[in-house]
Amino acid sequence: MMTSGLKRLFLAATALAGMASATLAGSLTIESWRNDDATIWKDKIIPAFNAKHPDIQVTFSPSPPAEYNASLNAKLEGGTAGDIITCRPFDASLDLFTKGHLVSLNDLKGMDGFSDVAKSAWQTDDGKTTFCLPMGSVIHGFIYNKEAFEKLGLSVPKTEEEFFAVLDKIKADGTYVPIDLGTADQWEAATMGFQNIGPNYWKGEEGRQKLIKGEAKLTDPEYVETFRTLAKWAPYMGDGYQAQKYPDSQNLFTLGKAAIYPAGSWDIATFRAQADFPFGAFKPPLPKGASECYISDHTDIGIGINAKSANQADAKVFLEWVASDEFANIFANELPGFYPLSNAKVTIKDDVAQEFVNWRGECKPTIRNSYQILSRGTPNLENEMWNVSAQVLNGKLSPEDAAKQLEDGLAKWYAPHQK
Repeated sequence: MMTSGLKRLFLAATALAGMASATLAGSLTIESWRNDDATIWKDKIIPAFNAKHPDIQVTFSPSPPAEYNASLNAKLEGGTAGDIITCRPFDASLDLFTKGHLVSLNDLKGMDGFSDVAKSAWQTDDGKTTFCLPMGSVIHGFIYNKEAFEKLGLSVPKTEEEFFAVLDKIKADGTYVPIDLGTADQWEAATMGFQNIGPNYWKGEEGRQKLIKGEAKLTDPEYVETFRTLAKWAPYMGDGYQAQKYPDSQNLFTLGKAAIYPAGSWDIATFRAQADFPFGAFKPPLPKGASECYISDHTDIGIGINAKSANQADAKVFLEWVASDEFANIFANELPGFYPLSNAKVTIKDDVAQEFVNWRGECKPTIRNSYQILSRGTPNLENEMWNVSAQVLNGKLSPEDAAKQLEDGLAKWYAPHQK
């Protein structure tokens, strides 16, 4: 028989359990690496969703970009991850799906509003299962301080020869840091450095596909030359750039202390909010002898549902809204520099964001060459690129040795490179 004291404890525990389940119902947490966007999700995106679904509480809970993968994996393994998972493209998210952390979205309402190309970054290799809803792509290039260029009488460079001539003039003047990039976090060196200028060397998709097929190696001249050009940036980077982190680089530019920022288009939103001077963009300058341009137009960000979420029904409602035209227009204009991957008709209002998009009509697009298939083994090619690109800029690794380290690492586990 249960004593009166035990009865009271039992009833109290039951009441608390009921409160906990009530808290879970109608509550969603989003995991993301986009910590720069937290205010926009809180003030713009989530309120727009709540206007249609006031009964679902959504919390945006980002981690720093360089920590996201490790942090997310730990939370998923420990059962503490949020309901909605922001998905990196290709291999990283495929691994999460293979391990059972993401649900299939094949039956999600609105998925038919995305092209096969858009969905390919978040599908199984056979294309039969889509596990993240595509959200946006980003484009690489350079953002520059128009005020600085005007004061120094500089023109936007179209070739690498012109690019380094511009850097020489900026350095000689001494007012501005010529190239605003740090190597402390490493990923920027690869993402805004190597992957930014590289497609002009390896001819975009043509070169990327050759790497996957094993018809080209990372020690080939086009990759060594990319590293050689990257190494030439070092004398133009700011004092102490080896200790400079990503937020430091953003602050340096928005404070008007730097002239050229090797960029992802996602930086536009931050600069638009914080910089009090006009800025523009130019595409990666052409190497000597090149006549055709290539840009990194990368399928960057998707969104999926945690297989262990206690609230998958509401998570599905949120993703269906993300598939809507309303979200696409909010996303494109509240986060200029992120380009919706849906077929929605979107008008981009930001002139710099539009400048990046214009390059699609001038250059051949590709994605970052480490993302699909080539980062499935150990060592992970993407993470290796972070490290070697930073070491090249730090003067610790020669271009030849950097290329060899990448190729040797890939050959350890990837059969097409073991020939």
